[in-house]
Amino acid sequence: MAGPAVTMDSLDELLKETERLARHMSVYQHDLPPDLLAPTMRGSEELQQQCDEIRAQIVQYRNQIMVMEHEAEQPDSDVQLFQLLMKAKSLQAKYEQWQEVKPELFSKNRDILLVAGKEELHHTDRDVEMMLSTVRAAYKEIKSDLQKERQWLAEQEEILKALEEQTEQVKQRSKNISEQSAFRDVKNQLQKQKSYKEELLSSFGEFIEEHFPLPGEDGRNAKKQKVVTEGPPVQWVTLHVILETLINQLLSTPNDPYIIVQDEYWPPYIELLLRNGIALRHPADTKRIRLEAFHL
Repeated sequence: MAGPAVTMDSLDELLKETERLARHMSVYQHDLPPDLLAPTMRGSEELQQQCDEIRAQIVQYRNQIMVMEHEAEQPDSDVQLFQLLMKAKSLQAKYEQWQEVKPELFSKNRDILLVAGKEELHHTDRDVEMMLSTVRAAYKEIKSDLQKERQWLAEQEEILKALEEQTEQVKQRSKNISEQSAFRDVKNQLQKQKSYKEELLSSFGEFIEEHFPLPGEDGRNAKKQKVVTEGPPVQWVTLHVILETLINQLLSTPNDPYIIVQDEYWPPYIELLLRNGIALRHPADTKRIRLEAFHL
């Protein structure tokens, strides 16, 4: 069999193509003008005859291929490999066939070419309409998104404008605040702190005078004073004075916060401060004490 290799797939495609061409005339005969109707009928008969001849050849080729496939012996050892090889040969034959085919008009009849062109134009028009519909839908969606984005941009611009106005107002208020008013505020705060400090010290002194009186101001302390004191009476200082001395020494000279225990310091009060951890004795000199650094 001369020419390129022929397969069942190529014969089926060729048969479908001939049937499609045969339908061209019947589909578009009613659309042709009266002056082209008679030539079209003659072209249709000619095309029908060509289709019949091609169909007869296809049937003949198909029968030959079926006989060849029936005569071929398949190896029992590897049927799947044999099928793959046959399929590869079929694809190779089809490839070589299409490589050798040269494009040419399927008919030289003007009327047949007119009908075929009209059909192709109809398909092209339908594809263009589908594309136009898709583009319009996409354009509508993009237009809606653009409208939303513009609305969002307008809202953001309004927010930015409001923030800029507030920033400008804050700048104006900050300019209006003078150094004198700031100094006056700081001075008032210091005055409040001093007043609060004096109030605390006054309350602290009243608390100490009430709960820790001087020896001799009540009966118990006077009795102890008579027992302990044999010489001239000592002028005791209050616990408030002792604590104030310790505090001033710690804050004024933190490197040497110790004070010397004077004779005017009543010993029970010194012992009270030491036992409760309020004051600490010098490790080398028992006559010197200092205040515990509670502020550190």
